Amino acid sequence: MQVLSELPRRSVAFIGSECHPFVKTGGLGDVMYALPRELVRLNCDVRVILPRYACIPQKYQDKMVYRGEFYMDVGNTGRQYYVGIMEYICDGVVYDFIDNQEFFSSGNPYVNLVDDIPKYCFFSKAALAALNFMNWIPDVIHCHDWQAALVPIYLRTLFKNSPVGHAKSILTIHNLRFQGIYNIPTIQYWTGLPNDVFNMGALKQGWEDANMFKGGLAYADRITTVSGTYAQEIQTSEYGEGLEGHLRYHSYKLRGIVNGIDYDMWNPETDPALAVNYGLSTVLEHKMENKLALQKELGLEENQDKFVIGLISRLTNQKGLDLVSAVIPQVMDGNTQVVILGTGDKEFEDTFRYYEGAYKGQFAACIQYDESRAHRIYAGADALLVPSRFEPCGLTQLNAMHYGTLPIVRETGGLKDTVEPYNTFSGDGNGFTFDRYESGLLLDAINRAKTLYFTNRYHWDEVVQRDMAKDVSWEHSAKQYKDLYLELTQW
Repeated sequence: MQVLSELPRRSVAFIGSECHPFVKTGGLGDVMYALPRELVRLNCDVRVILPRYACIPQKYQDKMVYRGEFYMDVGNTGRQYYVGIMEYICDGVVYDFIDNQEFFSSGNPYVNLVDDIPKYCFFSKAALAALNFMNWIPDVIHCHDWQAALVPIYLRTLFKNSPVGHAKSILTIHNLRFQGIYNIPTIQYWTGLPNDVFNMGALKQGWEDANMFKGGLAYADRITTVSGTYAQEIQTSEYGEGLEGHLRYHSYKLRGIVNGIDYDMWNPETDPALAVNYGLSTVLEHKMENKLALQKELGLEENQDKFVIGLISRLTNQKGLDLVSAVIPQVMDGNTQVVILGTGDKEFEDTFRYYEGAYKGQFAACIQYDESRAHRIYAGADALLVPSRFEPCGLTQLNAMHYGTLPIVRETGGLKDTVEPYNTFSGDGNGFTFDRYESGLLLDAINRAKTLYFTNRYHWDEVVQRDMAKDVSWEHSAKQYKDLYLELTQW
């Protein structure tokens, strides 16, 4: 990996609960993987600290190297807990896994709050203790979501006078819906934090609860979230999930930085999952071949003149699927095919299975998680639907653009920041958008896309090439994070 060594050097510890390829349930896993790799290129020394879950594939477990072990007290339990450190190095990034069978032996990373609260209290404290143990003191500790939100609090309290206490802290909000809220006695018991952090300005919420995310936001030196629009939205009652007032109070340290996508993983020129590889200069001829291959794979009518709409998503209420299921009968007009990939709520799974039966050969419901099929849908579809109720950043619309598939999105969060609506008069824009959360407006956006596709293919192809030429890599975002690290550590 080429390091730009003329840039000022900083050391950064990433602390979070998941990271591709070891364990991933959503966009957080992608960010924890791609951002550190890009920061290494920008002359940062990066360690990623993760729990050593039992579900991490054995091929990675086998390559981990034992770095040491120690025992530490946890909260007011009166016990000493084992902390093992296993290390794995890849592409210049050091991954340190915190080992403890008692907390990390279950199959999935997230089980339920009763189990997860003690687990991430232990993990947050063990991550800081491990940095002291290895004598690797970073300039900045970059924490992610509620599972690592105790780290900034520990840093300013129990670890204040230890070597790692000199580090600055950043807490990134990937999804504000999950906050780690539990009763105060339980959180006091597992954290051992002093009473003065359990006040309304920090951990306390309501009369008797503690909110780990809220406390972390109060104690962090900077707060970031994954798009500029989402940074504004979370300060409103509609999107703030109860923390809007707290976030408005701390807005002076809040920034929005849009995520990127990893061009090593998402590149139509080299992607092994595709029927035919293509780039900016060959997209117009080879995208059709991918469409026909996708139709064949999914049992759809093989016809390159059909307008193929893809949807790749967790099937949950957040993703706007109630709007999608409401408009399907009007969308299925004989010229259109729809492909859906994902798993989630039973009501949506059953609805889309019903539509597959009702529109045989024109509607495919793939109720599964299949990474390589996702790549083929990005390559074979003409448009991709992302009609989310809220979307902090969204990566699917970026993947789609990079594969020459035009996004149809709702103007919220990162979708609004990355998709500019197509303008019929000037020809500007890179997708199709709608604002209010209404099925009629979604249908209107889909119809605008279809109208351009069927009546002005020359302009459609222009937008396809414009999207493929757009830089949606991590490079720009990583530079913004690096600038933030430098701003925090001026010497």
